[in-house]
Amino acid sequence: MAYQAEYIWLDGYEPTPSLRSKTKILHDEVTEPPIWGFDGSSTEQATGDKSDCVLKPVFKCPDPIRGGRNILVMCEVMLVSGRPHPTNTRNACAKVEKKFADTQMLFGLEQEYTMLRADRTPLGFPEGGGLPAPQGPYYCGVGTGKISGRQIVEEHTQACIDAGLSISGTNPEVMPGQWEFQVGPLGPTAVGDQLNVARWLLHRIAEDYDVIISFDAKPEKGDWNGAGCHTNFSNVAMRESYDAIIDACEKIGANFMELVENYGDGVAERLTGSHETAPWDQFSYGVSDRGASIRIPWQVEKDGKGYAEDRRPNANMDPYTVSRLITETINTPKAKPAKKKAAAKKK
Repeated sequence: MAYQAEYIWLDGYEPTPSLRSKTKILHDEVTEPPIWGFDGSSTEQATGDKSDCVLKPVFKCPDPIRGGRNILVMCEVMLVSGRPHPTNTRNACAKVEKKFADTQMLFGLEQEYTMLRADRTPLGFPEGGGLPAPQGPYYCGVGTGKISGRQIVEEHTQACIDAGLSISGTNPEVMPGQWEFQVGPLGPTAVGDQLNVARWLLHRIAEDYDVIISFDAKPEKGDWNGAGCHTNFSNVAMRESYDAIIDACEKIGANFMELVENYGDGVAERLTGSHETAPWDQFSYGVSDRGASIRIPWQVEKDGKGYAEDRRPNANMDPYTVSRLITETINTPKAKPAKKKAAAKKK
C-alpha cells in the first residue's frame, strides 16, 4: 500500500528563509525516503537554466496530521554535484558538531511566535483598530480577554508529541496573541531539524484557522515585547562545573558581535534594552537576569553546574547557525598570549 512522505526544506529567501514542502508517494517496499529534487528557480535557490536542486533527507518522523504510515521528512538542500547548496546551513553545523563531538553539546530552544489575522493584526488585539490593555495579564494567563489562539496551540502540541518530537513545554507569552513552545535538549543539528519540523507543523495547523504564524522579531511596534528564541546551551563541562559556565559566557562576550549579527533579522529592533532584553550592541551576563544578554538560572548557581540561556536570538533565527556559532565559540580553546622575546644582551 502506498503512503505519503512530506519533504520539508528551507528556501533561499533573504533575510529570513521560509519553509517549503511537497509530497512524495512511496510504496511498501520503500522503507527510507530517497533523495528527491525541486525547482530551485522558484525558491531563490537556482536560475531557470540550471534549476534543479536536490533534497537530501536528514530526519524523518510520523506525520501526525495524515496519520497512518505517512511521514514528515526534513531535508537539507544540495547541488546536483553533491555539494551543499550555499543556502544549506545545516551542513556546516553538522561539521562543527562532529569536530566538537566529545564536548557533548546540548541545546534547548524556546520558540516564541505571534498569531496574526489576515490583516496582520495580532489575535487578541481589537478587530478594526485600537489597542488592548497594556502588557501584564497575558503571560501564562487564562480566560477570555487574556488568551487567544489556544486551540491552535493544543493541536500543535499534540501533533509534536504524536510525531515523536522533543517538545518540552508551551505557554502564552507577554503580548496578546503571542505564544511559545520549547524543543530539546538535543544536539546542534538534531535541535535544528526538530525545531524546523515543529515550525512547519505550526504553520500547517494554523492554515485550518486562517491564522498567520509570524516569527518576526518585532511583530507589533510600540510598547510590546518582541519575539525571541531563547537558546539554552551546555557542554559536558558546564553540566559538571560552574566555572565552565562562566568560561563559556566570557568566551561569548569576547566575540559577541559576530554571534548577535547572525541571530536573526531585526535583532536591533528587538534588543533595545527594554522589554526583557539587553541592548544588541552590548554584552552582559548575570544570574536570574532577564535583562542580560545571557541569563544564568538561579538553580544553576545554587547547584554549581548546569547550563546558560542566550536571550538574544530572534524568533526568526536559523537554529543551525545559532547552535554552530555557540558550539564553536565556547569549545574553542582561548588563544595563549604570545611569549615575549628576550631582550638581546648588549656586548
